[in-house]
Amino acid sequence: MDIINILRDKILNIVSELVEDKNFKQPININNIVVERPKRQNQGDFSTNAAMVLGKALSYNPRDLGEIILFKLIDAELINNVSLDGPGFLNITINPKFWDRLIVEIVTNTFKYGQISFGSGKKVNLEFVSANPTGPLHLGHVRGAVFGDVLSRLLEFVGFKVTREYYVNDGGAQIGILVRTIYYRYLEKLGECIELPEESYPGDYLIPIAEKLVEKYGNKLKNLEEFERDKIIRGLSIDYMMEIIKADLKSLNIEMDNYFSEQSMINSNGIEESLSTLKDKGLIYKGIIDAPKGKTYTDWEAREQLLFKSTEFDDDIDRPIKKSDGSWTYFAPDLAYHADKLKRGFDVVIDVLGADHGGYVSRLKAVIKAFTERKVEFEVKLVQLVKLIKNKSVLKMSKRAGEYILIQDLLKEVSADVIRFVMLSRNNDVPLDFDIDLMLSKSKENPVFYVNYAHARIVSVLKRGEELSMWPLAKIGDLEGNVPPFMESELTLIKKLSEWPNVVRQSARYHEPHRIAFYLNEVASSFHSLYQSSSGSTNYRFIVEGSKELCVRRLALAKSTQIVIKNGLTLLGIVPLDEMY
Repeated sequence: MDIINILRDKILNIVSELVEDKNFKQPININNIVVERPKRQNQGDFSTNAAMVLGKALSYNPRDLGEIILFKLIDAELINNVSLDGPGFLNITINPKFWDRLIVEIVTNTFKYGQISFGSGKKVNLEFVSANPTGPLHLGHVRGAVFGDVLSRLLEFVGFKVTREYYVNDGGAQIGILVRTIYYRYLEKLGECIELPEESYPGDYLIPIAEKLVEKYGNKLKNLEEFERDKIIRGLSIDYMMEIIKADLKSLNIEMDNYFSEQSMINSNGIEESLSTLKDKGLIYKGIIDAPKGKTYTDWEAREQLLFKSTEFDDDIDRPIKKSDGSWTYFAPDLAYHADKLKRGFDVVIDVLGADHGGYVSRLKAVIKAFTERKVEFEVKLVQLVKLIKNKSVLKMSKRAGEYILIQDLLKEVSADVIRFVMLSRNNDVPLDFDIDLMLSKSKENPVFYVNYAHARIVSVLKRGEELSMWPLAKIGDLEGNVPPFMESELTLIKKLSEWPNVVRQSARYHEPHRIAFYLNEVASSFHSLYQSSSGSTNYRFIVEGSKELCVRRLALAKSTQIVIKNGLTLLGIVPLDEMY
């Protein structure tokens, strides 16, 4: 039961009737109409800005329009009262009987509560992580990995069919550097005194690959032609690194549906086919682009290049496809890869990229527009940097990686569940501080502990209710009668639980899974406040002697809270704790 959406639909139906009555021909923008919890409790249970938003469009004074909506909105079954406030805000008070029905629905439906199917089976390609297969995953990859995985779970929960995809960048120059570095490590293992070249990958994580080469080939690789030797090293290296990356992801409870190889796309002439399609559309030409703005490039020279007319699709400049030496630019495989996504019939395409890829957004949007002949939703979600803090100092180095803090290093400090929650404790486009000491503390400031503690407290309360034969009750739906009205702290919690379907809807619609983490913290806060009250006063206790009906209702409220917390944590890929240690 999505009370916020029910109220919004009622308001929109009233607006539709007004538009029809006035024979209003122009479309009315209803996107800015919101129904939300008011900031002050004396303003009712919910408020809406409908009259403020639509007054001008319908040629009404907002207060006059508010009066009309108020009169039509009153519904004895659901709404007790509607009042007009300020320049035209409507404050809505819900029939108290609704809250009992809501608790029954949550307890009855468990995991299905909040499940709103508006995805309609649309196919989503969600690409995230896509780290170069040149080393293990590190802190810079963790936030995007968790964000992408939770967004996938969220979209599936509301009815989309999601393909989690990892773009294996195994066709670029960085693979050549990897192969050369491993060859030098191989020579080291053969006993040669070798100094790694300046352009190489530091850290000892590549040594096991060199050892495998020695074990399998001995010193035979030294006598092979460079092309043959590099081909052998390349295949073994990428396979080895991808196994490490997959293991890193699995340790964070993340599994991909598809690993898309850039090199396979190149080998199958995917780039040439994509360019041929764009040529047929008149979007590929030879030309000269201006020098990059904002900097002085002493080695830059004007030269004719193969260009994509991305400016026809709101990009800043036309994008080069080939370098002067005839090799592909970095953009060329990106172009072909996104063309391939569209060819596979996805309705929604989402790229999760690091903040340093902000300059890619306009060109990728241009690619999607150039290839799309049907409606495809495309979005790039940029993930900002994470700073790791311990003992009030920022950690910067890892001995094994040379310059990065590896996922496995982080997992030695905190659990995967802690990592997942913290990575969603801020919006993706805001930098994040990950304070290890705080995440190990048992305090309100530690959101992971705070939410799990609420869940564990509820498990304990329900267990006590079962021991006293107070819970569960077969007729949980029969909660009315002589049961006194909800107290204010109980209502605060119930109203927060009623927001869950809307939180799911908004999180999925705007691709913002951090909203769930925020919401869970608020639910936990409301429950902890009620729990503290119950320990100080018999009026608030969950186990009430001599009043089985009241006891069942309060235990049902506790159970409802547990269900919502568990549902939220499950969407975050976190297992809720029944006990705190």
